[in-house]
Amino acid sequence: MRSSKISILTRILCFAGAVALVISLCVPLWRIELAAPQYPEGLVLLIYPDDIAGDVEIINGLNHYIGMQTLHTENFIEFTILPYLIGFFALIILLSSLIGNKKLLYAVFILFVIFGVVAMIDFWRWEYKYGHNLDPNAAIIVPGMAYQPPLIGFKQLLNFGAYSIPDIGGWLFISSGALLLSAVIVESNLLKKFKKPKHTVIALFLVSILATSCSPKGPEVINLNHDHCSSCKMTIADSRYAAQLITDKGRVYKFDDVICLINYLNDNKQIAIGSIWVTNFNSPTTWLNVNQAYFIKSRSLQSPMGGNSPAFESKASAAIYADVDTGETFTWDKLIQL
Repeated sequence: MRSSKISILTRILCFAGAVALVISLCVPLWRIELAAPQYPEGLVLLIYPDDIAGDVEIINGLNHYIGMQTLHTENFIEFTILPYLIGFFALIILLSSLIGNKKLLYAVFILFVIFGVVAMIDFWRWEYKYGHNLDPNAAIIVPGMAYQPPLIGFKQLLNFGAYSIPDIGGWLFISSGALLLSAVIVESNLLKKFKKPKHTVIALFLVSILATSCSPKGPEVINLNHDHCSSCKMTIADSRYAAQLITDKGRVYKFDDVICLINYLNDNKQIAIGSIWVTNFNSPTTWLNVNQAYFIKSRSLQSPMGGNSPAFESKASAAIYADVDTGETFTWDKLIQL
């Protein structure tokens, strides 16, 4: 007869998940970052389980001008309920570890998934309400414009770039869910399909989640004659000279010329760089990491803003054009010093 008790490994996973939820009560769950030329260091809205923090007053002032409601903790019933809900789940996950019953574990996991889905729907609903219910008498009105931040990821709102991501508490919440899922996998029959020991399978599963969440973002497709350069604000019309800067948080800045990229870096030295990409002049749909690209300073190849520094996938390819002009090729580190 199959035992209804869970293993020691599962108890440990449940205990770790409960601890993660308890810690999440003390740190921000989510953050919304705003960046604009007039705020080079950016603004941030921190969402705790029971409070809103960060640059709330400045953001409220901006919201007033465009007709959005101001943000106040007391206006959200979620900040009253959420700490108790998180505490409740921490408690029943801990009880799952102590009691050690499989059916209780499965029930807790299903409830936790439902809780997570409902929480994200409520968050989206909150963003939608604040982004669409605008004051018709606001000082600044843009017909047809809504200011709903992204649920997760990046969105351009007029001259502000809004970036919405989990904060420490959010990642702890996700980790708790991943640990619960691992516990369910351990106790289910799914592992019988694998020849590897269950401890190894769970370790590989958790590592794969971490690797996926931390994998760097690649360059985006540039929509010619639609996307604008983040530096000169001109429409990007020639993909042969385009470039992209991706921050360590995944925000993408697009440029119509390498010189615009260099100027932007010089003007925003505080920006946290994840990666920098340039198009291959010989294959404009192919992106090259600047550390693997070779450049020339050309007299005959005229780029949109006069940088005249096309990129190539190899030194030999660059040399073909360089021989016509100056006969010299450059690495990225050398190019930015010219």
